[in-house]
Amino acid sequence: MENRTSTEEIWQVGALCRAIAAAVDSRFNPVAVRGEISGFARAGSGHCYFALKDQEGQLRCAMFRRAASMLDFNPQDGELVEVQGRLGVYEPRGDLQLVVESMRRAGQGALFEQFLKLKAKLQAEGLFDPQRKRPLTLMPRGIGVVTSLGAAALHDVVSALGRRAPHVPVVLAPASVQGSGAPEELIRALANLYALAVDQHAPTPIDTILLVRGGGSMEDLWAFNNEDLARMVARSPVPLVSGVGHETDFTICDFVADLRAPTPTAAAELAVQSREVWRNTLLSLQERLGRAVHQLQDRLAQRLDTAASQLGRPSALMFRQRLRLQLLAQGLGRDTQQALHLNAQGLQKMGDRIRNALGLSQLMHQQRLERLALQLERADPAQILRRGYAWASDDAGHVVSDAARLSPGQSLQLHFSKGAAQVKVTRVNQALEGQEKDKEKGL
Repeated sequence: MENRTSTEEIWQVGALCRAIAAAVDSRFNPVAVRGEISGFARAGSGHCYFALKDQEGQLRCAMFRRAASMLDFNPQDGELVEVQGRLGVYEPRGDLQLVVESMRRAGQGALFEQFLKLKAKLQAEGLFDPQRKRPLTLMPRGIGVVTSLGAAALHDVVSALGRRAPHVPVVLAPASVQGSGAPEELIRALANLYALAVDQHAPTPIDTILLVRGGGSMEDLWAFNNEDLARMVARSPVPLVSGVGHETDFTICDFVADLRAPTPTAAAELAVQSREVWRNTLLSLQERLGRAVHQLQDRLAQRLDTAASQLGRPSALMFRQRLRLQLLAQGLGRDTQQALHLNAQGLQKMGDRIRNALGLSQLMHQQRLERLALQLERADPAQILRRGYAWASDDAGHVVSDAARLSPGQSLQLHFSKGAAQVKVTRVNQALEGQEKDKEKGL
């Protein structure tokens, strides 16, 4: 079995599903898919469920009631369609699922292919990176709007801005929003607003720009998939909101803009806070300021009363301070005497322990010395000789301890407790001679 390392992460199932969903969302969405419908079913809730397939794969799809209600045809099994939506993970089952936001019969594949190619190109260049997205100005001094003069989106945006923040001036930069010449007009309109945004002396400073258009088919919105326009949007000196089409519509400008709004009206609502919000905020701040002022006045009044009462009777204050000093002095004297007494007792006990320890150590050393002296006395060779023992040496002074090494006629010196004697070997014990012979035979 493979051993797991201590650094290996163990995922919870739900957490892993959410992580996969987040990775899929950041990598692919929004996505356009072309395939054949299979198993199409419309539930009583109005939601539609089906699969898109081709010769190489199959993908589960769900189309919720709001998006399904916008279909202009009845999808059938086997029908070739092109859909736009968002890939996700249905966590209760861990299934990959495409939530379809729009569907139409196949036939505009060339536009989709161009859209996807440009999207991939600009994404690879980093124009969609979240790090380059800027937050909207909380209180814009002026808002620039780029759209067509005859577009319903202009009315929706102006109405929303007038309702939410009538004090914020609006600068309109008109441009065509459909047709072959629309991208160039949109680019010029943005350039005019950019000049106002960077002009420190402009009569109406521009802090936010709205690029808006109403809904329509992919062909109607194709001007907002222009590469030059997308790069112009990326160069905006101030935060830019893209509100093109309906909620289910996506354009290249949506990805490049600092913020994508689902509709033109939503773009206006995101650009400014309602004046009612600011009015309520001001009222709340006014109430908090009033409470803070009253609380400060109360605290200062209490401090003034306390100071006045103390200044009114200085003699009483001095008496209390003198009495307090006396009590502290008495307490300090008692504490000092008690500390000295306790320290003296501690020193006496420590001296007793030291004397006892020294006496015990001296007694133990004395007993040990006596034992060693007795052992030395017992080991003294003179004591052994006094008990009648003697030791022998040859003419060279070597100690003789083995009779088998002696020979008849050999001279020996015997040493006694007192004095020594010269002796001569007359014979060697027979038993010892036998042992010598055995040694010579190697036995």
